[in-house]
Amino acid sequence: MTDFFNIDPRLAALAEKAEQVAEKRFGEINKTAEYNGAKVLKAFINNKVSESCLKGTTGYGYGDIGRETLDAVYAQAFGGEDAVVRHNFVNGTHTLSTALFGVLRPNDTMLSLTGSPYDTMEEVIGIRGEAGRGSLKDFGVKYEQVDLLDDGTPDLAEIVERAKGKKVGYIQRSRGYSLRPSFTIDVIEQIIKAARSAEPNIIIMVDNCYGEFVEKREPLAVGADLIMGSLIKNPGGGIASTGGYICGRKDLVELCADRLACVGVGKEVGCTLNQSREMLLGFFMSPEVTANALKTGVFACALFEQLGFKTFPAADDHRTDIISSICLENEERLTAFCQGIQKGSPVDAYCTPEAWDMPGYDSKVIMAAGAFTMGASIELSADAPIREPFAAWLQGGLTYPTGKLGVLTAAQELLNRGLIEI
Repeated sequence: MTDFFNIDPRLAALAEKAEQVAEKRFGEINKTAEYNGAKVLKAFINNKVSESCLKGTTGYGYGDIGRETLDAVYAQAFGGEDAVVRHNFVNGTHTLSTALFGVLRPNDTMLSLTGSPYDTMEEVIGIRGEAGRGSLKDFGVKYEQVDLLDDGTPDLAEIVERAKGKKVGYIQRSRGYSLRPSFTIDVIEQIIKAARSAEPNIIIMVDNCYGEFVEKREPLAVGADLIMGSLIKNPGGGIASTGGYICGRKDLVELCADRLACVGVGKEVGCTLNQSREMLLGFFMSPEVTANALKTGVFACALFEQLGFKTFPAADDHRTDIISSICLENEERLTAFCQGIQKGSPVDAYCTPEAWDMPGYDSKVIMAAGAFTMGASIELSADAPIREPFAAWLQGGLTYPTGKLGVLTAAQELLNRGLIEI
């Protein structure tokens, strides 16, 4: 490591201690990756993935065997009846929006069961932004939310009280730009049981971004009706260039496909161009790549805890997504950390990220993302809105050794600027 990077010997010593702290979690992560890797391999074998599935189509894409097989592989691996996996989804927010517009109708009520949604969903729902732009609210869909308890956990009693008569119960698995805990599959199961005790027919939709293959089970295994996510996060394995997925109940997946394409054609159209190989290979690699991202996050928390900072989750906590929040306490440290992550990236390491007015957010956002795929959260990256609590949200790491070096480069940047002491 020190042959190529100028890491202070004191930081290198702390890194060794951090890995000792992380050793137990690393072992658990490896076992989960092995389990999920076998699950994905079985899905490939059962659905007869062949060389012809790797070829793309053009035009309408009728009879695209690669597209149909990819859907079937996702459905089996995630435990759904059906799936729609497309490079046409431009990001996670687009995927979530498509699912919500596919399922909800005028006068329906969407109830967020886990407090405020992620920033970029606020304008989709219509709780922020201009009227008349085409939000759910503009189309007569009502929105309510059950706030979290003071400790960041779901208010199960309030969910039981509020779920009656609601069309959709919406769960955000990951923490987003907050310090509340991300929700494990066990907790998601409790949320679903609470909602269904009051409204048996409520449709449970889970924003599964950052959570795929972190645990052995996905939300569909505990009663969710739909899960949605982005292919430039976990399930793309760092190989898919773009895209998203919706997986779950067949009737609901078909509604979402109609929304993505148009009513009457749904899943039957959509050429794959040259994307099928990337999406299949990325999904095959995903359990192992997700494990590398998790190890990078555990190491980062263990290192920065030794440097005196709070992290969420703590280094030794059980994880249900790839995100780690490091509370750096002020804008100067936050900026230096993100710029240090950029310096330790394989792509655009010479660039210096600065905060800017990023579309979809109500605060300036700084993003370090020296990635092979622009904005890919499964690759090592760090981002944050410039606001309290000045925490960096760290995610990704295609390989653990390079993820570890990226984190050390960020720590070294803070040390070089006199912003931390050892």
